Amino acid sequence: MAITDWPQCERPREKLLERGAEALSDAELLALFLRVGIKGKTAVDLARELLGQFGSLTRLCNASATEFASVPGMGLAKYAQLQAVMELARRALCEQMSGGDVFDTPTTVRDWLRLRIGNLPHEVFCVLLLDARNRLIESVELFRGTLTQTSVYPREVVKLALAHNAAAVIFAHNHPSGASEPSSADELLTRTLKDALALVDVRVLDHFIVTAWSAPLSFSERGLI
Repeated sequence: MAITDWPQCERPREKLLERGAEALSDAELLALFLRVGIKGKTAVDLARELLGQFGSLTRLCNASATEFASVPGMGLAKYAQLQAVMELARRALCEQMSGGDVFDTPTTVRDWLRLRIGNLPHEVFCVLLLDARNRLIESVELFRGTLTQTSVYPREVVKLALAHNAAAVIFAHNHPSGASEPSSADELLTRTLKDALALVDVRVLDHFIVTAWSAPLSFSERGLI
């Protein structure tokens, strides 16, 4: 049965317009993105199959072009559209952080970090540079690889903060393994960087560990900063 034959209250588009996007399931939201199904399958059927094949919405959104295009009914055009949607979400969240105190919107910061680095297959260390009102100036990926105390040089972090006239910073790095607990190396590096930045009057507000499957862990909330 085609979606147009469904009761109006059950059609994804009408449901969204009447009750809001949050009322839709992952499959229904994905069906609206797909717009049409394939022979013998509605867009909702196809969306459910996609979610089943990839295991989750997160894995689907972060699939490679080859993986995505290999699914019947998909292709590089749809892949490009999906990546555009993901990038729009990242930029919208970044605008929110640039426009006001990042600690007024902690959920926004966490969501942006998960979209930015949560699904990378390699570990990265990022510095969010903030002005005196805690607004985002810029986010810089400073290091890529396994994080140790000697991976990120305090001198480079200090130079970066001074070059952007930052009053404060937030650190973030991802754990591709999915484990969100900080290691002893994570804690030691954070203390070392905090001490170095204190010498030039730049505050370290937080350090987040980001994974694809859980909310980013905050060192500040754990009492580690």
